[in-house]
Amino acid sequence: MDIQEQRQGDVIVLGLVGRLDSLSCREFEGRLLGALSESGAVVVDCAAMEYISSAGLRVLLVAAKQARAANSRLALAALRDNPREVFDISGFSAIFAIHPTVEAALASFD
Repeated sequence: MDIQEQRQGDVIVLGLVGRLDSLSCREFEGRLLGALSESGAVVVDCAAMEYISSAGLRVLLVAAKQARAANSRLALAALRDNPREVFDISGFSAIFAIHPTVEAALASFD
């Protein structure tokens, strides 16, 4: 897994490339929670995320709880078919704001 980071104004966009699984989730958790603490607004770009395991879902759930507690904003963008199916089956689609593009996610913060 590769994690690409960009700034769009005061929003941090974290782009995931590859698999978010038990081998990569610790690094991603640190980056995601750090980004939420730093900026208070994060978009996770999932366009290049091929797979997400239960460990990856746990990381996102921890981040969602932290964001709610801190009144921060967290959105997901561009989920591919396989990860989207995992989100739908697990009920995570109801927990997260999921947008078709990063641009749509950024616009939702305005």
